Amino acid sequence: MNIQQLDEDKRDKIRFISFIIPKFADEYKMNKQEAYRYLKKYGGIDFIFKYWWTLHVDNPFWSVREIHEVCHENGGLK
Repeated sequence: MNIQQLDEDKRDKIRFISFIIPKFADEYKMNKQEAYRYLKKYGGIDFIFKYWWTLHVDNPFWSVREIHEVCHENGGLK
């Protein structure tokens, strides 16, 4: 993998994370800061960072639901 490809992968990851947190916030009626704190507290951010590639090819609706399920399994509200 060359440097240009690596940089492109990082940009794609950042774009996805910048996209999915507001989607999560909208779906669960939070502002972006509340959503980030919730995701951070209940393992959603770690899940997003680990599985972003898989999540980004799925429908955003289902990605948000899957992230929420991970948070719920870690003590977040249902």
